[in-house]
Amino acid sequence: MNKIISKAITGARYVYLIAFFALLSGFFYPLITGTSFDNVIFGVIVLFVGLAGAVLVYKAAVSEKRRGIYLGGGFGLIAISFAYIIQFTGRV
Repeated sequence: MNKIISKAITGARYVYLIAFFALLSGFFYPLITGTSFDNVIFGVIVLFVGLAGAVLVYKAAVSEKRRGIYLGGGFGLIAISFAYIIQFTGRV
């Protein structure tokens, strides 16, 4: 029973993150203007890549083993997220 509750809470956490990131990336703008949802989907992907990088940097701070791998991977994902943002805004 505890495993089912634990999995339900984990699933609810990810649904909450997806909903929060969708709202953060401007979910209502395409509904109001009648444009496509491509920008919203791209914004959610960029936010998830940045979040994954931040989680890896956190794991590097609290982990004794593989600290360099976590740190390099985390900052790499944050840099990729930043590159996506630069590319998406048309500054390249």
